[in-house]
Amino acid sequence: MKNLETTFMGIKLDNPVILGASNMSSHLDQLKKAEQQGIGAVVYKTLFEEQVQLENLQLDERLSQYAHIHAEMTSIHPDVDFSDIDYHLSRLRKTKESLSVPVFASLNAVNRESWISYARMLEQTGIDGIEVNLYQTPVDFSSSSESVENNQIAIVEEVKKAVSVPVSVKLSSDYTNILHFAKKLDEAKVGSLVLFNAFFQPDIDIQKEKHKKVFNLTQKGDYKKTLRYTGMLYGNIKADICSSRGVFTGEDVVKLILSGATTVQVVSSVYKHGVERIASIKNGITEWMQQKGYNNLDEFRGKLANVNLDKNEHSLVYKRAQYVDLMLTSETIFGNFQ
Repeated sequence: MKNLETTFMGIKLDNPVILGASNMSSHLDQLKKAEQQGIGAVVYKTLFEEQVQLENLQLDERLSQYAHIHAEMTSIHPDVDFSDIDYHLSRLRKTKESLSVPVFASLNAVNRESWISYARMLEQTGIDGIEVNLYQTPVDFSSSSESVENNQIAIVEEVKKAVSVPVSVKLSSDYTNILHFAKKLDEAKVGSLVLFNAFFQPDIDIQKEKHKKVFNLTQKGDYKKTLRYTGMLYGNIKADICSSRGVFTGEDVVKLILSGATTVQVVSSVYKHGVERIASIKNGITEWMQQKGYNNLDEFRGKLANVNLDKNEHSLVYKRAQYVDLMLTSETIFGNFQ
């Protein structure tokens, strides 16, 4: 039997496959099924500050109804649902208590004070670590890329100071220079970088002439940009690399580990094919290792990362020269399709 064990942010995992944060990861029954299928760890559904702010606004509105109480009132207690954040924390705590695999929380806030207070609340549930989800798209014309990055670095540093559990950072691929930003995060001593966040994009219904919500799942093969930056970061940062986006098969995982990933996150593949896909992915990794004669992941992790390639070769693989080389041979390539 091949050994799929790995160490992620100092935490031992039975295998490198992690169920990423999503609505699915907030349902304990689904998480238990994922555990039965052999998942290495889970990231619980993200706690968004906007979610808490909305709940607080609704609470304030309900409480204001009782500003003028009088003796004839049958009750002075407002009809208030259980606090969203308390509910989130309660379910997260139960999840951690119910599963034997490591459980990580995910957090996305807006205000600096909220990042700190929510991170501390999440830690108190007993989770193994916190994923700082830097889910942010440009909406302000006046903010420079440097100011955005410096603010985010400061937030990560303050979260790390506020909690004792390991902290990972989930990134967008839209930074001007993701390598520079990743290096700054590594200098802030984050435990891991998760590459990359898959943003939900807006769409328009042209018949109703209204914006519509679209659930954008990744497609097989979407891991290629992740593979590029995993391969360039490996050996240049101390933080672990968790590769994400478009991971559907054991073959995909092998490619990402060859490029330097410590772990991978899966979401869309499980949505599309069910939790049974987890066992299929693990089997795919094992079968490849048997075929190649590898006994553990460390024997091939980073083998095809940029730092481990021949000096004449690596400039063609991960950099622009690969694109130029492809275009120069395009006639030969596309001729095969005729």
